[in-house]
Amino acid sequence: MEGDFIKINEWLLPLSWLYGLGVKARNQLFELGVLKSRSFKTPVISVGNITVGGAGKTPHVEYLIRLLKDQHKVAVLSRGYKRKSKGFVRADKDTPMRMIGDEPFQMKQKFPDITVAVDRDRCHGIDELTDSNDKEAADVILLDDAFQHRYVKPGINILLVDYHRLIIYDKLMPAGRLREPKDGKSRADIVIITKCPADLKPIDYRVITKAMNLFPYQELFFSTIDYCPLKQLFGGEELPLEQLNDKHVLLLTGIASPKQMQEDLTAMGAKINALSYADHHQFHKKDIRRINEVFASMAEPKMIVTTEKDAVRLEDVEGLSDEVRKSIYKLPIKVSFMLDQEEEFNHKITGYVRKNSRNSILVKEKDEHKPQNSHHTGNGPRTISFRNN
Repeated sequence: MEGDFIKINEWLLPLSWLYGLGVKARNQLFELGVLKSRSFKTPVISVGNITVGGAGKTPHVEYLIRLLKDQHKVAVLSRGYKRKSKGFVRADKDTPMRMIGDEPFQMKQKFPDITVAVDRDRCHGIDELTDSNDKEAADVILLDDAFQHRYVKPGINILLVDYHRLIIYDKLMPAGRLREPKDGKSRADIVIITKCPADLKPIDYRVITKAMNLFPYQELFFSTIDYCPLKQLFGGEELPLEQLNDKHVLLLTGIASPKQMQEDLTAMGAKINALSYADHHQFHKKDIRRINEVFASMAEPKMIVTTEKDAVRLEDVEGLSDEVRKSIYKLPIKVSFMLDQEEEFNHKITGYVRKNSRNSILVKEKDEHKPQNSHHTGNGPRTISFRNN
């Protein structure tokens, strides 16, 4: 059921109250204009959440990439969590994972023709990616995990809310997992309830819609996870999901919320033995020894399943046994929209990008500078905003 993965540490609530004061003060500075949010001529779409990890940002960004990449020059800009570099880094085919972080590296591997960059200063990163002197300048920027990065004012602000960790039931850190008070959701143009069970009933949609209590300018969507065929990490073999049935599976994860994946694989008939690490975990020698030992002790038939994000951190580690290397598979995922909402969502995204693309803006600016006796009077400059479209 919704919110079933939430755990509140009641004894930490006083610290959450203090944390909340700091976050509210910062947000108030932006509301008063003391801290400035900056708009851009290039379409900017932000995807983020107000909880700590696990809402499905990467697969939703990848959905947007697939939607836009054939018609536009797409750039993904991320902070590059736990990378070993500083400043702005634009990835190429040879950029190692440690220089940009696991999630940007994953997206660059899957979509080599798009631009993937990292920069802690998102405004600076957008400037670099939209330089008018660069013939490869991006037509649209996708900001990964930037809901709290308020120095950028995106044209569309997408908030992801995990079905199993609904923000309306959660508390601020450290007692809960909220990064900011739940009323921060008012900044979103689009809210997506992610990781919904495929068999969600109509009454559940109505209950969640009412409980989220969104404003009229906000639109609510529901998405679910679709699992793709398994892909061998150290080889080219691809296995259908049916191969999981009745197998002993070592589920190896370093993600924020592995519980849903464990339940889904169990439902597919897998007998799960889980090894779970913290989100973005870097695998060390002792971890590798543990993986080898646990897998060697498991009964046949057996295999190892890991996530795409973990796979990019496992590819270069040393010490995996030959048995592990031939038995480890990554499980790709995609998101799909429920309630036949896909066409509506796609239309909102593509319509915004099309209306605010570089070519469209140039045409508008040209019209605005025509002589007074022109048939086109122009409407003057305006802020690019989803709410105005």
